[in-house]
Amino acid sequence: MKNFISFFILLSFFSVNCFAQTEYKLVWSDEFDKDGKPDDNKWNYEYGFVRNQEQQWYQPQNVYCENGLMIITGKREKIKNPNYKPNSVNWKESREYANYSSGCVITQGRQTWLYGRFEIRAKIPAVKGSWPAIWFLGDKTLNPWPLCGEIDLLEYYRVKDVPTILANAVYGKKEWSTTHTPITHFTDRDKDWESKFHIWRMDWTEDYIRLYLDDELLNEIDVAKTVNPDGFNPFRSHQYLLINLAIGRIGESPDETPFPIKYEIDYVKVYQK
Repeated sequence: MKNFISFFILLSFFSVNCFAQTEYKLVWSDEFDKDGKPDDNKWNYEYGFVRNQEQQWYQPQNVYCENGLMIITGKREKIKNPNYKPNSVNWKESREYANYSSGCVITQGRQTWLYGRFEIRAKIPAVKGSWPAIWFLGDKTLNPWPLCGEIDLLEYYRVKDVPTILANAVYGKKEWSTTHTPITHFTDRDKDWESKFHIWRMDWTEDYIRLYLDDELLNEIDVAKTVNPDGFNPFRSHQYLLINLAIGRIGESPDETPFPIKYEIDYVKVYQK
């Protein structure tokens, strides 16, 4: 009788877990299985100097697919700024040259999502001056940042010279929910961690946003509390995906780092109920 009860409990547990796994269906993905530039039907690009007074010049030619990976390459190279104005106080115009180049792919204009499970398998360049990210933004034409909402599934950079993994969300008048996990939290358990691919996952519902790294929960955001002053909740509205490799600024000086550096993405998968 005890064996029967144990079997029944095990069967019930298995059934519940199977249901939890099958209630999500794959609705969008890219496994980068065709060499060359990324699929234009899925990805767009950012160009030039974009944000945060970072040092890189974004350009599409720094992003390519090879051997089943999308590779974003950061390079040390001198690029003339076509928007240069000698007396400008705008940082995007006051720099005559960029000393680094990199890439940023985005699904804006191609695809947005409201809720779901998002999985990205990637290997980051965990070096000084590197600032790789996987993140989401709402429509800035309707609500300027941060009112549009931002979710940072991954940010890597050095915080007070400590290599750190961050998982964040920002909304409202720059209200942040953020966690900082020193990379030693992972490398102490696996000395080869930095040379391996890892899975960053977001589970996003109307009630919560949960951000994971290799199934370890790094941050949970209560969506009921992410309301802007006007009553709009950006995390109950569509967002698009960005994957980029920034260089410098918060990522600290890259001057002593050997280049090129590579940010490798194995796949992007989006599941919805």
